[in-house]
Amino acid sequence: MKKIGVLTSGGDSPGMNAAIRAVTRAALYRGIEVVGIRNGYQGMIEGYFRNLKSYMVSDIIQRGGTMLKSARSDDFRTEEGRKKAYDNISREAIDGLVVIGGDGTFKGARIFSSEYDVPVVGIPGTIDNDLYGTDYTIGYDTALNTIVDAVDRIRDTASSHNRLFFIEVMGKDAGFLALRGGIASGAEAILIPEVNRDTISLKEHLEADYKRRKVSNIILVSEGDETGGAFNIAKEVQEAFEGYDIRVTVLGHIQRGGSPSAFDRVIASQMGVAATQALFNGQKGTMVGMMNREIVHVPFSKTIKHHKDVNRRLLEIHDILSI
Repeated sequence: MKKIGVLTSGGDSPGMNAAIRAVTRAALYRGIEVVGIRNGYQGMIEGYFRNLKSYMVSDIIQRGGTMLKSARSDDFRTEEGRKKAYDNISREAIDGLVVIGGDGTFKGARIFSSEYDVPVVGIPGTIDNDLYGTDYTIGYDTALNTIVDAVDRIRDTASSHNRLFFIEVMGKDAGFLALRGGIASGAEAILIPEVNRDTISLKEHLEADYKRRKVSNIILVSEGDETGGAFNIAKEVQEAFEGYDIRVTVLGHIQRGGSPSAFDRVIASQMGVAATQALFNGQKGTMVGMMNREIVHVPFSKTIKHHKDVNRRLLEIHDILSI
């Protein structure tokens, strides 16, 4: 292997730049050329390639977002689009790819690799932490700390005005951010897609808090919760408790931005080096993950097929601590 390509795809996450840096320098260390592919799979189709040198990835480990930019590509879902992408990397003499992203990124990588026998290794980069085969994804720790910081600030005003705040966090299909964020910030209730907690039980919980004269209440809601998101739940609760002064805050994309935490920088560096080594050793169609603090290699077929569930014990812990 003489030349590899690296790209980021899907939603950005803090630490992606650290992973790009690690892939680039680990490859150069082995005497392998590195091509940065701009705008993800769409960049492969449109030929947005640039040779990366060591100095080009200096001063990026602390930056959020991705220097290679990211984009969703409908063209890559088609056979014609993937053929264009293959023709372009063939002209560039790229022998293998490192793709950084989430579930959709790996689905695309698996199809492309099987169609054209191109070695592809994935690095999990998503704040949702919902990929099977790894304890942590790049960006999750930073997003979690952003949520906790925001909730701490909101609680100050909630306590000052005896208000009930519904705070919506990201996690369309997974409640990892809401669950751990809720425990870390002392939220009185947590609503996530994995657990059906109806509005009636929530109202009973709030009624008990009201009787205990809690000066503030924070409820974390995962955006994908089947009860309809923070605004819908808040509306239902307001109708049942007219005496509550209710506010809704949607943290939104603030969770994706910002300088990555030390933890995210370190695992991004570990995974970046491991992904490059995996390509060098002839592996393909695998994701580099971290289980029990050790680097593991998980086939795309497993990480795409299997669902990663939240830690149910954490829900029990929250219920105990929220009395």
